[in-house]
Amino acid sequence: MVDINILISAVICIIFLLIFGKIFLFPMKKIFKFLLNSFLGALVIFIINTIGTSFGFHIGLNLINAIVIGILGVPGAILLILLKVFCNIG
Repeated sequence: MVDINILISAVICIIFLLIFGKIFLFPMKKIFKFLLNSFLGALVIFIINTIGTSFGFHIGLNLINAIVIGILGVPGAILLILLKVFCNIG
C-alpha cells in the first residue's frame, strides 16, 4: 500500500516542476527564437556579401547590425540591405 506522505510529496514535486517549467520555458523560447533569427539573418547577410562582392556591395556585420538581425531576423537583414542601398548606411 502507498504511503500518503509519499503520494503528497510526489504531487507537490510534480506541481513545482510544472510551475518552474512554465517560468523557465518562456524565456528559453525567446532565446531560441533570437538565436534562430540571428543565424538566419547572418546567413542572408553572408549570401548577400558573397554575391555583392562582384558588384562592390558589402554590409558589415557589427554589433548594431547583429542586434537588428537578432531581433528582426530575415526582415532585419532586408532592412539593412535597403538602408545600405538607399541611405548608404551599414
